[in-house]
Amino acid sequence: MVDWIVFVVGAVIAIAGALGVLAAKQPVHSAVLLVMTLFGVAVLFVSQEAHFLAAVQVIVYAGAIVVLFLFVIMLLGVDRSEDVRVETLKAQRQIAAVLGVLALAELVALSRFHFVLGTKSVAGAASEPGANVELIGKSVFTRYLYPFEITSVLLVIAVIGAVVLSRRIRTSEDVR
Repeated sequence: MVDWIVFVVGAVIAIAGALGVLAAKQPVHSAVLLVMTLFGVAVLFVSQEAHFLAAVQVIVYAGAIVVLFLFVIMLLGVDRSEDVRVETLKAQRQIAAVLGVLALAELVALSRFHFVLGTKSVAGAASEPGANVELIGKSVFTRYLYPFEITSVLLVIAVIGAVVLSRRIRTSEDVR
C-alpha cells in the first residue's frame, strides 16, 4: 500500500509539473515547474530502488540542465522584444534544414544497418557489491546508446525552442 501511495504522489507531482510547464506564460516559471517534474520523476526512481538514477536526476537534470535553461532565458533578455522576421544570422534556416536532413539520414542509417556497440545485454542484477555504477555505464554506452543520444538531441531542441519562444516581434517604439 505504501508503494502505491508513493507512486501516486510521485506521478501526480511529475504530471502537475509537466502540465505547469506547458501552461506557464513566463519562461522562468516553466523552468521552475520543470524542476518540480524532475523531482517527481526522482521520487519514482527512489520508489523503484534506483537511488543512483534518482541522484543523477536531481543533480544533473534538476541542477545543471535547468540552470542552463535559466541562463539561456536570462541571457536572451525576455523583457525586450525582437523582430522574428529579420534573420540575425544569414542562411541559418538553410543550414538548419541541411543539418536536419543529415540527422534524419543518420537516424535511418543507424536503424537500418548493423553496427557493433559492445555486448548485447549488460543490464541486470549486479553480481558484486558496488557494481551498479559500472553496469549503468555499460548499459548507457552499449545497449541504451541510441536512446541516450536521442535524449541529448531532445535537450538541444529544448534549448533551441526556448530561444525561439522567447523572441518577440519588435515594434517601432522598441527601435528608438
